[in-house]
Amino acid sequence: MAETFDAVRRAVGCQSAVLESGLTVLVRPMPGYSSTYAIYGTRFGSIDLDFEVDGKTVHLPAGTAHFLEHKMFESEEGDAFARFAKTGASANAYTSFDKTCYLFSATDKVDENLDILLSMVNEPYFTEATIQKEQGIIGQEIKMYDDSPDWRVMTAIFGCLYQNHPIRHDIAGTVESIASITPDMLYDSCRAFYNPGNMVLAVAGNVTMEQVLAACERAKLPARPGSVRRIEADEPAAIARPEARFSMQVAKPCLGVGFKEAPVRGVKFEVICDMLTEVICGGMTPLYRTLYDQNLVNPGFDGEFLALDGLCCFMFTGETDQPEKVRDMLLAEIERLRTEGVDEELFTLCKNQLYGEMVQDLESTESAASLLAGSFLRGCRPGEELEALASVTKQDLDDALQTMLRPERSATVVVDPT
Repeated sequence: MAETFDAVRRAVGCQSAVLESGLTVLVRPMPGYSSTYAIYGTRFGSIDLDFEVDGKTVHLPAGTAHFLEHKMFESEEGDAFARFAKTGASANAYTSFDKTCYLFSATDKVDENLDILLSMVNEPYFTEATIQKEQGIIGQEIKMYDDSPDWRVMTAIFGCLYQNHPIRHDIAGTVESIASITPDMLYDSCRAFYNPGNMVLAVAGNVTMEQVLAACERAKLPARPGSVRRIEADEPAAIARPEARFSMQVAKPCLGVGFKEAPVRGVKFEVICDMLTEVICGGMTPLYRTLYDQNLVNPGFDGEFLALDGLCCFMFTGETDQPEKVRDMLLAEIERLRTEGVDEELFTLCKNQLYGEMVQDLESTESAASLLAGSFLRGCRPGEELEALASVTKQDLDDALQTMLRPERSATVVVDPT
């Protein structure tokens, strides 16, 4: 197994460079592939609401990072989506809790598409009129999220677990919060977080490092001196409230169980957390088989974890006609594992499964570029997650269970059909 891990780690390896502007460039040439996938990302997400830039304190309304993502496609030259369409590329962007990424996939005119990608992010353009127009567009998007039971369960879990952390706010904000966004706020955000030193350009597929560096040279990315300091919320250890229940148009009740943990970061820690969700209710576990065989949950019932600055939590979600019973069975299984320890065979199966998923990610240009960008934005090296997985032992999981996933730091969310 160790030799196999070494082979895959070498396959993850990519070509890298740090430009004079501070931008990190990561390229994974994939000979024989017809497509190229590029991601231009920055460490700026929905939780970055309060910061200091060049001595100026800035407080942003919820949804600013997502709003800025939308505005970056506009310029005095027109809409970047239209420019990408003319080259035949497929372009998109997304904002998460801690990052914003702009991307394209193309089988042709890669150089031209790189030029479009770099210029649209490097040359922000905001006016009162264009902001007002976008407020209406994003307001409709916010209403769409309000109709998603999965999204509502997740945001309700955060609201139960956290008292002050900005994770409590929806990524897109609210209609009221985005109404207060101004051009100055967006320019302040660009100056603070759209600095090349805070960004990464990750490209994978039918491309060379020379092509990507040439595009960066043409873009004339400026080195932007200055500093930004995030202002973290004072978050107590206790949860905000133990439960939330509401109704919406769903075919079956939805359950969410969340656990608030100490805000620890680190690649190995995150791999351990990932494995904990798999050994508790993954498809190979006794709990999942029991829940599924008794028709208590749908096949989509699963667990996940989230680790950000000042935050770490677990969430277990799915549809069930008996939410209280499923929650109690989940808590009982966690307690059993805490007492008896993780089964050795199950640990090995889950470890191999995660390893297989990592290997599979290397076969896709999209996944490979996402892996490279994600590594930088999380502050780690490409392939470091694989190295951490190789070092994780059953004892690591048993030790983690002694302090994590405690019922006193849990909260339950139930969505009933209207």
